[in-house]
Amino acid sequence: MAQATIQDWTDSQVLLKFDEHRDVRYRVYRLGESLFQEIRNADDTPLHTLELPDGVKLEKSSYEVLLRYVLLSIIAD
Repeated sequence: MAQATIQDWTDSQVLLKFDEHRDVRYRVYRLGESLFQEIRNADDTPLHTLELPDGVKLEKSSYEVLLRYVLLSIIAD
């Protein structure tokens, strides 16, 4: 199955809690019928891949909101 890029790698500084932030990179791609948001640390090590619900195609700002929630969830674990 070929990957189709929805949003290419984007650098982002994500505000977490208490004036903390994390520098990450993310991209959004389609693989078959599924849509994914792949998140990596700034040094390009994999952090998390989120499968987005069916029918979800968002604007860049919405992907940024998802990114923050995923990072907060990972840090809380």
